[in-house]
Amino acid sequence: MNTLQNQFLIAMPSLEDPFFKRSVVYMCEHNEEGAMGLVINVPVDLSVESLLQQIELQDQVEMIREDLDRPVYQGGPVSQERGFVLHSPVKGFSSSLKVSEELMVTTSKDVLDTLGTDSQPSDYIVTLGYASWEAGQLEQEIAENSWLTLPASTDIIFSTPIHKRWEAAAKSLGIDIWQLSNQVGHA
Repeated sequence: MNTLQNQFLIAMPSLEDPFFKRSVVYMCEHNEEGAMGLVINVPVDLSVESLLQQIELQDQVEMIREDLDRPVYQGGPVSQERGFVLHSPVKGFSSSLKVSEELMVTTSKDVLDTLGTDSQPSDYIVTLGYASWEAGQLEQEIAENSWLTLPASTDIIFSTPIHKRWEAAAKSLGIDIWQLSNQVGHA
């Protein structure tokens, strides 16, 4: 089985699901049991600073740096009360998964304690919730032409403006996403 771990899923223009319309999903895990990913281009009306205040990391908020005004993202429709931090590698967090040489995902609160300090990961995004597919479900959606896949890019995740990530990911494949049809061809 070819894994989609450390890949992007790019929603096709015809995908109308409100959680995934024009989304870019970073795939954290994909195996014979299913798949899990984080939407990286749909901000919610919440900043990292506000999130830290809501979960009562008061000492942390007093050390505010300008990057805490960055948005929190809607990671997907599953467990939206649960936070995930997709970040550059930093050792020592209690619940981290190394996804690639360049990226880790952490679900433990200790990573939040570092945000706004010199100990924070050099690059990170915070999401609430995640996307999940049962065994075979994602493969079926790809066969139905709902998603494009391509290798993930930390530049798109961390450096590309949010509103340009969907088109930038498609352009990295050398295509204009608006020129794609939702029809699947068969030879």
